[in-house]
Amino acid sequence: MKIGFIGCGNMASAMIGGILKNHVASPEDILASAKTEESRQRSREKLGIALASSNIEVTEFADVLVLAVKPFYYEEVITEIRRSVKKDTIIVSIAPGKTLDWLQNVFGSPLKIVRTMPNTPALVGEAMSCICGNSHVTDQDLHLVCEIFQGFGKTEMVTEELIDVVVGVSGSSPAYVFMFIEAMADAAVAGGMPRAQAYRFAAQAVLGSAKMVLETGKHPGELKDMVCSPKGTTIEAVRVLEEKGLRSAVFEAVKACVEKSRNV
Repeated sequence: MKIGFIGCGNMASAMIGGILKNHVASPEDILASAKTEESRQRSREKLGIALASSNIEVTEFADVLVLAVKPFYYEEVITEIRRSVKKDTIIVSIAPGKTLDWLQNVFGSPLKIVRTMPNTPALVGEAMSCICGNSHVTDQDLHLVCEIFQGFGKTEMVTEELIDVVVGVSGSSPAYVFMFIEAMADAAVAGGMPRAQAYRFAAQAVLGSAKMVLETGKHPGELKDMVCSPKGTTIEAVRVLEEKGLRSAVFEAVKACVEKSRNV
């Protein structure tokens, strides 16, 4: 199986890094394109894969072709490569807002097209991705794409109408979590803790809390209540978070992200 990436930015690099680390594919089975020789050289050194200057070269190489450029470049790139796509190639889009119908229309011929939405924790093997395909995609094709994506995290099948929701709750949410970790660490620094240590304490607390949600199956509210002793320190912190509108801010941020995804 040959995997091609058109574009080798942060998201593609995270995916490729996870694929290689978990031996889903070997370096010689991956080819990516990048615009400048500087970026190609940087990716060669970082990832140990071959880099091409030509998107068409990558297209002709790939059995699974990942379109890893920004959404506003999609039409230009697809127009460039559409005559070079083999009929059995699986096209994988990671762009928000570009529907299966839109992608099919721009390609202009019946092709196997899959939409996904991974996130940057792919770099450490902890991505959360969704997958859905058009009518030309077989169950075997979907299984193959899932296999690739499970090389750098977890994946679930969704209907296409939910992909924009996935963008808000998963695709973009690492940024929210990083802000939360940074804010907690800043407060710890204000309390006298060295910054590097503050980041470790804050990040490990978030990691452990997330594992509790996934592994215990308990409702997040129940887990929160377990930490809040009567007249204790935690319930006082929760009171301030509610007063400052943390829950509402997160709710509105995710809604705004979903709406933006729907209108890219």
